[in-house]
Formats: sequence, structure tokens, C-alpha cells
Amino acid sequence: MGAKPDVSVVIPTRFRPDLVTRAVRSALAQTHASLEVIVVVDGPDESTSEALAALGDDRVRVLVLPERGGAPNARNVGAQEAAGEWTAYLDDDDEWLPEKLAVQLRVAASATVATPIVASRLINRTPRADSIMPRRLPGPDEPISEYLTVRRGLFYGDGFIQTSTILAPTELFRRVPFTVGLRRQQELDWTLRATRHDDVELVFAPQPLVLWHQDENRERISLEMPWREQLAWLRDSRPLFTPRAYAAFAMSVLGSMAATTRSFAVFREVLAEARRNGRPGLVDYLTYLQIWALPPGLRHRLRDAVLSRRPASKPTGAAAGRAPAGR
Repeated sequence: MGAKPDVSVVIPTRFRPDLVTRAVRSALAQTHASLEVIVVVDGPDESTSEALAALGDDRVRVLVLPERGGAPNARNVGAQEAAGEWTAYLDDDDEWLPEKLAVQLRVAASATVATPIVASRLINRTPRADSIMPRRLPGPDEPISEYLTVRRGLFYGDGFIQTSTILAPTELFRRVPFTVGLRRQQELDWTLRATRHDDVELVFAPQPLVLWHQDENRERISLEMPWREQLAWLRDSRPLFTPRAYAAFAMSVLGSMAATTRSFAVFREVLAEARRNGRPGLVDYLTYLQIWALPPGLRHRLRDAVLSRRPASKPTGAAAGRAPAGR
């Protein structure tokens, strides 16, 4: 490759050669060209290896793992192999806009801490509509756990972080690896654990820099509903949340998974968990009731209809939307 790259782009993938090729092309098209792309193939997958080889770009490295270990493990492997000072993750079914890395590196250069995590807004593309997420940036002194979980309306996306938006020093990803085996909330789990370190701060580029493809007919981890597994993670992770954030997560995210059971006993169990260990607000109760009352398809259509017409709020204060780490 020649000179050492500034940024290592890590893309986990498995059995999606067309999608990962699109993702890699969006990384190679960045206006900040000092980068390498490390594609971690999560187990033997000849079709993906062949598709990537056909790109013919020496900035692309392909690592094929001997067996499947899941996306968090693949990201951790990629971070260990990264040559750049910075590492950025890109899911294989997402795309970056051309200025993504250049904008984030400028935000990082203006950060006031040694180890900034730089995220950005994204374009949430569903089969029905496009919307911008997150709709707002963190407020001054707002705990990160509350920013990422507490809703101000009935639909998610007020505060939000997604893996393909994250850029951070490679050293941080080695110090705080992704939790292997966690199927949902991988970026939330990682962000809350990373921001507990005194030298780490979450900052945002205020413009959307990622295209998040939400094809609901395609197999995606985010469509799985392992609510019991997620409840166990929430209980184990209780120190990472404020009581307000704990209740909000239980009643919105966990509630959305549990509602697929259509069980009144489960309804009561999740509600009791939020009230016993958290501090629910009025919006949490309203959210929880509409999650259980409305079929998911109708809820998604209503969300897209409302949010696609609503502009994202403009950042206040510093242009980077800087917020303190939640502790």
C-alpha cells in the first residue's frame, strides 16, 4: 500500500458479495484518500472473496476467518489488524457519502479530549421514505445513556448512534472491544462502555454522512427479537444507564421486541422491570402502550410518514454537537 494510511475502514461481512462491494466502493470513493479498507469475512465465503478481488484496488485487504464468530468479533479482528491511527466501521449493507471521513477528521481535530468518538447523522432509507437520524444532537451536560435512549416523542431516533457512523482512535477500539455474542444494541453497548473512560467523549458531525439501508425484506440482525437475551444484557449493564435511561430502554427498545409475543404476562414483566429499576416518564408509558397496541407494520408506516416530513433539529452551541461522556 505504500505510506501508512490515516484511517482504517473495517467492514464485517458474510455471504453478501453485492452489498459488501457497494459498501467498499463507497469507502474507496472518500475525498480523504489516505485509507485502507479491511473486509473481515466472517467464515469461508468464496463468492465474497472473488467479488472483492475483482475490485483490483490495493487499498483493500480481505481477511477470511476460519469460522463464523459474529459481527462484533469480526470488528475486533479488524481493529487489531488496522494500520491507521483512526478506525471507522462500515456495515456491509450501508454506504458512506463521499465527505464522511474528511468531515469527521475535522471534527476530531477540534475535540477537547484525547480520545474523541466521532459519530454523525445518517439518512435512514426504508422502502417507504427517507428520514434523518438522529433528529437532535446531545444537549449540554446530558448523560449519554439518556441521549441515546430517552424519547421526546413516540418514535425512536431523537438520540441515536449507528455503527457505520462511528470513527474513533484505533487504540480505543483495542482498549474497549465490541462485546462478542451480543446480537442487538452492539453500538449502544460499546458507546456506553467506552464513554465511561475519562479521556473519551462522544461528539457529532451535524450533517448526515451515511446512507443506512433499511430493507425490511432482507435478513438483518436488527430484525431479530431476542427479548429475553436483551433483558439479561440490560440487567447486566445497569451501571451504564441512569434510572431515566434504564426505564426508557426497557419500555421502548425491549418493549418493541417483547411485544411480538402478544403475551400479557410479558407485558407486565417488562413494565415491572422498568418501574422497579428505572424512572419512567409520561412519554415512556405512552410509547409502551402504542408499541403493544399497534401492529409493527402500521407503527413503522406511521413513523416513516411523520418523520420523513420533519426536519432534523439544528445543533446548538458548538457545531460539532459536543456532549460530555455519560457516567
